[in-house]
Amino acid sequence: MSTDADAQLNSESESPAPARRTGRTAERRIDRRSILRPGDGSMVIFDGVTKRYGEDVVGLDNISLSIDAGEFVFLVGPSGSGKSTFIRLLIKEMDASEGTVIVGGRDLGKMGRSKVPYLRRGIGCVFQDFKLLPGRTIYENVAYALEVTGDAPKSIRRKVPEILALTGLSDKSDRLPNELSGGEQQRVSIARAFVNHPRLLIADEPTGNLDPDTSIGIMQLLYRINRTGTTVVMATHDRDLVDKMQMRVIALEGGKLVRDERSASYATVEP
Repeated sequence: MSTDADAQLNSESESPAPARRTGRTAERRIDRRSILRPGDGSMVIFDGVTKRYGEDVVGLDNISLSIDAGEFVFLVGPSGSGKSTFIRLLIKEMDASEGTVIVGGRDLGKMGRSKVPYLRRGIGCVFQDFKLLPGRTIYENVAYALEVTGDAPKSIRRKVPEILALTGLSDKSDRLPNELSGGEQQRVSIARAFVNHPRLLIADEPTGNLDPDTSIGIMQLLYRINRTGTTVVMATHDRDLVDKMQMRVIALEGGKLVRDERSASYATVEP
């Protein structure tokens, strides 16, 4: 799947870190970039994680696993299997009832609410329904992800065209979301999620509303992003894509981990 975009992405990921700033700007930059520190080890660790909703409903039941930095992982399972709970725990939208969730070396159970925005700035999220700002152009949608993290206007003017080129959207920058196809809107969503070069990218059913040919293009883009070193966790029901990719598959059912297999297909095995 190697393309010119691969080379551009790799070049961007290997560029030297910006010069250290002083004062308030330096503090903001350090906070934003140091919240996730997985090094070369595990990006995600679930250790005996259980999540209950009330007394009778269990979202996840005693899950233990780890995901290494730089891995590409498919999270699969039927509706109600616990995939959404898994993702919501990763971004600290909720806390585990029992056990430990560690993301980028940070124990989320010990993380105060004031640190959560900095955690999420190190995580890119792509959703099935795109979640684009309808009244803003494609350029403005992507720029917004940089504005909220305090990037300087000069930096935004440099980064946005780069990521639009990498995602094949350079000629769409002045369009509104409703003027694009579904596949193009999903590329905008990915561009916005990756423009800060997060260490972890979570994709929740990103091809769910797309046709097969468009889905393949989205997967190729996510694969190239993964090759830059970003850890990708993708929840999906798309059996064909999982079977073609042959990456690690984590399968959930009824909140339980039923399979964790590398170079795997979608299909589950009998217990």
